[in-house]
Parts: sequence; structure tokens; C-alpha cells
Amino acid sequence: MFNRHRMPPWLRRCRDGLEIIILPLSIFQLMRTLLLPTTFDVILLALLALCYISFLKRWL
Repeated sequence: MFNRHRMPPWLRRCRDGLEIIILPLSIFQLMRTLLLPTTFDVILLALLALCYISFLKRWL
């Protein structure tokens, strides 16, 4: 039977790749935000943090 919540294989691979790269990217963005804080950097750091939390909670 077809499960509509199941993702296609290419989308799962993209999600898994993003899950691997999100933590180093967040750490780099945190260092950049601490050195030169702009509004864009703070918003981007918040979005990256939310993505990381969603990966930890398995919401994505």
C-alpha cells in the first residue's frame, strides 16, 4: 500500500546530507555572528539553530 508520508529516495539523500553539514555550518555562523553581528547573521544563525533542533527531534 502507498504511504503518502514516505519521501522519495533523492529527497532522503538531500535531507541526510543537510543533516551532516548543518552543525559545522552553524558553528561557523556562530563565530561569524560573535565577531561581526549584523541582523542577517543573527537571523541566519537562528534559522540554522532551528534546523539543527528539528534534526535532533527528527521532525524533518
